[in-house]
Amino acid sequence: MTRSFMADEIASQPACWRQAAKLIHSAGDRLPAKGASVAVVGCGTSRYIGECYAALREAAGLGHTDAFAASEFPGRRRYDHVLAISRSGTTTEVLHLLEWLRGVTPTTVITAVPREIGDRADTVIDLSFSDERSVVQTRFATTTLALLRTHTGEDLAKATAEAEMLLVEPVPDRVRTASQFTFLGTGWTIGLAHEAALKFREATLSWTESYPAWEYRHGPISIGEPGRVTWMFGKPPPGLAEDVAKTGALFIESALDPLADLVRAQLVAAAIATDRGLDPDSPRNLTRSVVLR
Repeated sequence: MTRSFMADEIASQPACWRQAAKLIHSAGDRLPAKGASVAVVGCGTSRYIGECYAALREAAGLGHTDAFAASEFPGRRRYDHVLAISRSGTTTEVLHLLEWLRGVTPTTVITAVPREIGDRADTVIDLSFSDERSVVQTRFATTTLALLRTHTGEDLAKATAEAEMLLVEPVPDRVRTASQFTFLGTGWTIGLAHEAALKFREATLSWTESYPAWEYRHGPISIGEPGRVTWMFGKPPPGLAEDVAKTGALFIESALDPLADLVRAQLVAAAIATDRGLDPDSPRNLTRSVVLR
């Protein structure tokens, strides 16, 4: 089978993250200022990256930050700044929201294709160097998060080095043959868990679920059994690994930076897609952008 665009785009992520870290020097003043109340909006993958950033920004003490699906933005609520994330720049819900906010709330959009969405927002951050040919998002999403994490004051050198290391490691058979995956996170990594589950649904047509880690024992753990995987982003709650082991499911955790661990999950999804003869660049029932009439 011909190597997919998705595989190439996964492999390019460390270089993209380094470029994003450099971009912060010129683009940082277009991102929300310290102390501003902020809403982050997007659809699909972009929404989950927004959820990660909202939790990170709040935890860093930079100001009140909420994240919404663009279609669910609370119109009666006022913010100092709205940050929109859209790879394609053509997502209908995001375009409509930016138009509605024009002249009311300052807006910034992070996009890989600025030509259409650029005149809808007050400021634009162009990440066209991370644009993708695959329908399944990988590098645009993680590059956006790398940019935003850098803006909160984090150094991603460790995450970048770990991602490069993962790119040359084989995908273990024990995960390639798993029948079901559940992804868990806490704080900002809950968004990563949702994103990982989405990647598996899109690329592999797998049954995947995602939850805040502390919620997993409140019902969802009932699906655990041999041949299934529970994957934790970041440090797990006390006793969770032992409780999952009792179900017979494989519990995956690591000391990796969670963003690097998302790359590991992407690699597993790509491997399973290949094993199943699926094309992750053109998943069933999906297009690169949802444009509504």
